[in-house]
Amino acid sequence: MFSKKSQALSIYNSLSGKKEFFTPILKDHVGMYVCGPTVYSNVHLGNIRTFTSFDVIYRYLTHLGYKVRYVRNITDVGHLENDEDQGEDRISKKARLENLEPMEVVHRYTNDFHEKLRKFNLLSPNIEPVATGHLIEQIELIKSLIKKGFAYEVNGSVYFDVVKYNTTNNYGILSKRKIEDLIHNTRSLDGQSDKKNPQDFALWKKAEPKHIMKWDSPWSKGFPGWHLECTAMSKKYLGDNFDIHGGGMDLKFPHHECEIAQSKACFGTHAANYWMHANMLTLNGQKMSKSTGNNILPDEIFSKGSPLLSKTFSESSVKFFMLQAHYRSVLDLSNDALLASEKGFNKIIDAINILENFKSYGEKTTDFDIEKWVKSCYDAMNDDFNTPILIANIFEAVKFINKIKVGSEKISEKDYKILTDTINSFVFNIMGLKKTNTPSDANNKLDEVIDIILELRNDARKNKDFSLSDKIRDMLKDKGISINDSDKNSSYTID
Repeated sequence: MFSKKSQALSIYNSLSGKKEFFTPILKDHVGMYVCGPTVYSNVHLGNIRTFTSFDVIYRYLTHLGYKVRYVRNITDVGHLENDEDQGEDRISKKARLENLEPMEVVHRYTNDFHEKLRKFNLLSPNIEPVATGHLIEQIELIKSLIKKGFAYEVNGSVYFDVVKYNTTNNYGILSKRKIEDLIHNTRSLDGQSDKKNPQDFALWKKAEPKHIMKWDSPWSKGFPGWHLECTAMSKKYLGDNFDIHGGGMDLKFPHHECEIAQSKACFGTHAANYWMHANMLTLNGQKMSKSTGNNILPDEIFSKGSPLLSKTFSESSVKFFMLQAHYRSVLDLSNDALLASEKGFNKIIDAINILENFKSYGEKTTDFDIEKWVKSCYDAMNDDFNTPILIANIFEAVKFINKIKVGSEKISEKDYKILTDTINSFVFNIMGLKKTNTPSDANNKLDEVIDIILELRNDARKNKDFSLSDKIRDMLKDKGISINDSDKNSSYTID
C-alpha cells in the first residue's frame, strides 16, 4: 500500500488560471487564510457552501500529515454597502435599524455563524481574528503604504493609488481585468469623491459625525477599509507570504484583487502562493435573493421547513449534496436534488453499518481490488479536492459491500480492515459527514418490515404458491428493492 505522505496534490490556482502541484513554503506545514463573514445578518447557504469547501480542504491537508495553521477572520467593521467606498457601514446600518449597539449586532450574528457551522460539523479554524481587534496593525500598514508612495491622504481619508500601482505592477492579475476597462466601467462621482482616480479604494475612511463605529488615527477619527483588514490579519498570523488564500468566487474582485495590490505594494509578494475560490449556490436555477423570496436559510432546511421544500433534511444530507459538486462549480439547490442527495447519503451510511456488523471472514481472497479503489479515492482528492469523483468511488465500494451482505461476493480479513478504515476516513474525517439517528431508525424498521414480507414469501414458496411469491418479488422490485434467493433463505438489497 502507498503512504499518505507520498501523495502528489494538485490545486487550481486562480492567480495562474491553472492547476499546479502543491508545494508548501515550509515542509510539512501549511498556512491557510479564508475570508470569513461580515457579521450583520444570518449566515446563508451560499456562505455555508464556501466554508464547507474549505473545511474539506483543511481536513484533507491534515489527513495527509500537514500541520495546518487555518486562519479565518470575522469582519466586524468597515464593510460598506457597495464597492465604491460609498454608503453606510453594514453593521452600523443594522444597528441603527434595529436600535442596537453595533457590537450587539456583531455578537448576535457571530454566534449564529458559529452555531450553523457547528451543525454542519465544520471544524473551527486555529485562529479567528476580528477586524476591530487589529486596528493598530491596519494603521501601521497604511503608514507603510503612504511611505512607499502607493497611498495618499485627503480630507482625513486615505486611498490606495491604483493607477500609480499599475505603472509598476498589474492591478487585475487575479481577476484578469484590465485597468483601462475598470476606468471605463467605474461610475463617475462627479466631484463628490476625494479620490484621484475613480478606481482607487479606501484604506481609511473619515467618519461622518453620525457614524457610530469610529476610532482615532493619524488622519482622522474614522474606520478602516474592508480590503485592508484581511491583509493586516493574514500578515500578522501567517507572514508576508503564505500558502493558500481562499474565499467565495464573489470576493475575487475587488476584495482579493485589492488584497494582492496592498501586499505587493507593501511586502513585494502576492500574499499567498495559491488563491482558491469556491463557486456560488443557486436555488431552482436562480440566484438566491431575500428580496425576491428565492432564498432558504439553513434553519428552514433542517428544522422549520420551507414552502420551497417538501420536507426537512438533515445537516449531513445537505452537506453531502454540496460535496456532490466540485467546489469551483455553480451548484443549484432544489427539492429534487436534496431528495436524491438524502437517498444517496443514506445508502452510504447503510453500507457502513453493514461493515460495522460484519463478523464473517475466513476468506483468503477478495472479489474487489481494494488497493486500486483506495488509490482512486486519493487520486480524486489529489485532483484539486474533487469530491464528486471521490463520492462516485465510494458508491462503487457501497455496491461491493451490499454484495458481501447477500453472500455473492467475499472479502478477506485484511482487505475488510482496509476497506472499513478507508471509507470511514473519507466519509467522516475528510468530508466531515455524520450519522443521523433518523435514517438508522428508519432503516431498522425497514429491515423488520421486509423480513416479515420475506417470511410470508418463503411460506408461499414452500406451499408452491409461486404466483403469490412472484407477485411479492415483482411488487418489491417496482419499489426499488431486489430479492436475492438462495437455497437456504432470501435477502434483499435496495437498488
